Amino acid sequence: MQRPPFQFLVPLIGLVMLLSAFPLQSFAQGDLLITPRRVVFEGSKQSQELTLANIGNDTAKYNVSFVQYRMTESGAFEQITEPDSGQYFADKYLRVFPRSVTLAPNESQVVRMQFRKLPDLKAGEYRSHLYFRAVPDEKPLGDDAAVDTASIGIRLIPIFGITIPVIARIGDLPLSVELADLKLDNKTDTIAQLDITFNRTGDKSVFGDLLVYWVSPSGEQTEVGVVRGIAVYTPNNLRRFSMKLRNLTGVDYNQGTLLVKYQAGNDLKPELFAEKELKL
Repeated sequence: MQRPPFQFLVPLIGLVMLLSAFPLQSFAQGDLLITPRRVVFEGSKQSQELTLANIGNDTAKYNVSFVQYRMTESGAFEQITEPDSGQYFADKYLRVFPRSVTLAPNESQVVRMQFRKLPDLKAGEYRSHLYFRAVPDEKPLGDDAAVDTASIGIRLIPIFGITIPVIARIGDLPLSVELADLKLDNKTDTIAQLDITFNRTGDKSVFGDLLVYWVSPSGEQTEVGVVRGIAVYTPNNLRRFSMKLRNLTGVDYNQGTLLVKYQAGNDLKPELFAEKELKL
């Protein structure tokens, strides 16, 4: 009998463990929808309900836990176990129930979260990310086909997950945001690209919508770009961001002005965090 190729087993098992453990950073992954997508405890608020909904065709199970992230200057997330300087984790002050949820197709369930505001908690912003990890429907290898006993079978099972930020703020925390280093590139592509740097100062994160208007030489404004839900998390002082602008009839990016606004979203009168003009 030919000996199975055991020399390939260890690295492949390591790959399976890595794929199974790494969380995907998305608000809507697989067939799970979560509302709201972000939780902030501040002032007298100490509880929050999350609604989980299965929009798929199969029953799904999710385990609920916390993970910790740092945000890079490009806006990407890196998982960490120890906080960076000036960063504080929130998970040890949070309670979540239940910690496991099974949803039939088109079924929803409420997950309750409570913030424990301890008397000796120092002023500042605390952040962790709530992680909903899909539990795969495991089936023994070989259930659907005959097993070749002279070989080793490896089955990769993708594990989907969603993380949402949970922030707790203690005290009256200052915040200031500035838009800087605006640069428009409309020479190398048919679609104009706008580069922006967010400069954040203070002790709390900022989260809002970016709106860009082209202002004609006569003063008429035309909306040419919108990006919802841009965050700069503590302790980051800056974030670099690029966005594509619309090509619209009558809009000429070689003249006029770009007006860029960064503001809180979903309000009747949104708070304006910062605005900047770029002469073209």
